[in-house]
Amino acid sequence: MIDLLTQIVLPFILSSFVVIFITVVAEKYGTKVGGILGTLPTTIIVAFFFIAINKGVDFASRSVAVVPAEIGINLWFLLVFVILAYRSLTIALTSSFVVWSVLSAVLYYTDLTNIYISFLIFVISMVITFLLLEKVKKVKSQGKVKVKYTIPKILLRGVLTGLFITISVLLANIGEVLSGIFSVFPVILTSTMVITYREHGPDAKSMIFGCWSVMSYAVVIHFLYPIYGITVGSIAGFMVGLTITLVIFKLRQIMS
Repeated sequence: MIDLLTQIVLPFILSSFVVIFITVVAEKYGTKVGGILGTLPTTIIVAFFFIAINKGVDFASRSVAVVPAEIGINLWFLLVFVILAYRSLTIALTSSFVVWSVLSAVLYYTDLTNIYISFLIFVISMVITFLLLEKVKKVKSQGKVKVKYTIPKILLRGVLTGLFITISVLLANIGEVLSGIFSVFPVILTSTMVITYREHGPDAKSMIFGCWSVMSYAVVIHFLYPIYGITVGSIAGFMVGLTITLVIFKLRQIMS
């Protein structure tokens, strides 16, 4: 039987609030703060916190194992969008979601629960997509860009994110891998790409590097949830993600 509070109401409210809060802060304080907050592991914390509460830490640990590989698929989603966006936004989005659906379906049917294979898929995907953007597509870094979020845009990001995080929590009742896949559904990535594309062009490289933080959170809680529990595992995962975010942000400042 579905627990309405822990499987629907709280995951939706908390994940929506997190996205709206981060977007508002980024809008208020600019790209420096927004760039840091935007790549932190936030909604994934909400997703696996409630997955662990509802199904147990061992289930959550197995479910999160697929996340690095799924983030790798999100990078291919991003690559397809960048390649096709300058021709047609509709074609770019449609093609991106087709690629995401096909690759995610393959991942689902492999029933991937090995964190090492999942991590390898992420690294290979990141290297290939980055090189294609850098050497083939020759996408230039955008540097510091200011993205204008209107109230409808902010609310839409919050509601859509809340919806898919809730879906990922509910899908835990069906299977581990399916729940893990939808926990990182590219809804925020999509809205960010569309908004930045219309105003500046997609800042693809920032999005690629930003994935390391969420990926690292997934790896940390995979190992720590069964040993130390939800609270310690979540805090440790967030601190690792925060450290990686700050290091990447600093390196990008040095290289820019």
